[in-house]
Amino acid sequence: MQLSVTEYGKALRINQTPIPGLLVVELPVHGDNRGWFKENWQREKMVTAGLPDFGPVQNNISFNDAIGTTRGFHAEPWDKLVSVAAGRIFGAWVDLRSGSTYGTSFTAELDASRAVFVPRGVGNAFQTLESNTAYTYLVNDHYSPDAAYVSVNLADPQVGIEWPIPLARAELSGKDRANPRLSEVDLLPPRRILVLGASGQLGRALRQEYAQASHVEFAARTDIDLTTTNLDSARRWRDYDAIINAAAYTGVDASETAAGRLAAWATNVTGVAALARVAAAHGVTLVHVSSDYVFDGTAGRPYREDDPVCPLGVYGETKAAGDLIVTTVPRHYIIRTSWVVGDGNNFVQTMLSLAGRGIDPSVVADQYGRLTFASEIARAIRHCIETNAPYGTYNVTCSGPISSWAEIGRQVFALAGHNPDRVTRVSTAEYFADATRPIAPRPRNSVLDLS
Repeated sequence: MQLSVTEYGKALRINQTPIPGLLVVELPVHGDNRGWFKENWQREKMVTAGLPDFGPVQNNISFNDAIGTTRGFHAEPWDKLVSVAAGRIFGAWVDLRSGSTYGTSFTAELDASRAVFVPRGVGNAFQTLESNTAYTYLVNDHYSPDAAYVSVNLADPQVGIEWPIPLARAELSGKDRANPRLSEVDLLPPRRILVLGASGQLGRALRQEYAQASHVEFAARTDIDLTTTNLDSARRWRDYDAIINAAAYTGVDASETAAGRLAAWATNVTGVAALARVAAAHGVTLVHVSSDYVFDGTAGRPYREDDPVCPLGVYGETKAAGDLIVTTVPRHYIIRTSWVVGDGNNFVQTMLSLAGRGIDPSVVADQYGRLTFASEIARAIRHCIETNAPYGTYNVTCSGPISSWAEIGRQVFALAGHNPDRVTRVSTAEYFADATRPIAPRPRNSVLDLS
């Protein structure tokens, strides 16, 4: 085919199709008397135009001698960008993912000026319209015999593709002719989500949030220990869409001891660095849970997501370091929260227990913040993943009035039918005056800006 500057001088643009995530890419092709040139994959330009930053790791070429050579439908567990280096093809795609668009098909003609981004789970097929056609595709994973592969028969009337060259006269492999029909195909399973720290308060809330989701896995410390496990080989990471890191060393005061300092840095920093390397290398979204302790609490207003970190103690230092590491992962969510209440030991449970046992507690009245239910954090994490929210840091707490620990303690007593005046307000200095063990400094202002 002769390519001219006039015919192929168009600008790069991305077009949607009826199949979600299947994108047609109009490529600028620059021609002159010598031939033509195009940028088949230019990350910055294409991502800016709307193409996913899918992280290709391999470039494949299929050379086809004859007109009518037909291949597909194949759906592999990876994304790909298909294009033509020489010749011309008729491309066809069918959605093989569960959902409302299952079975939806789309066709388009491709030459050097057009490419198509094919997301994981969409069946891909093509038929050559010229001899000596070179069909290329970038993929973001390597072939593995252990991976799941799905194929659909090219002639399936339910898919309903009208091939330019009838399949009876086309060049097909015996394997493609024998592929099952759409009604007989097992769907390509969705990419999985791994929850680390599944036995903690947030981990248990995530179990509840994802109770009906078969593609979500839960790992307690006995399954994956961030301080000892070689994460690179712990899973086939390309099968995962996201890692939710609900694992952390949370001993705020214990972190001030020699043993606790070592444990906090091992889990909250070294372990997070290992997770970040895995996520970045395999295109996995890393969801990391942060804390109000990354701030010193001296601000005269609620803390915003973009405020610089300034921790007071070892625990806050390790959480701040972990946050900064996570920001290096291209696909990341940092969920910053405070004063978490969930299934397990927490401040509210402690107040209820003291009230019921007739104990009148002294509670700190000069630290301010908002409680956060673990179930709300779990819901926020799921929302970010499922809506493909912009990557970055999000403050997540419950809303409502800003309170001190003492005010919350009084509310718990009152709601449980006890006299709230049994709760005595004290300062932080008074509360820890008789402590015989190391005590971590606490931020006085733990309020996070929710705007």
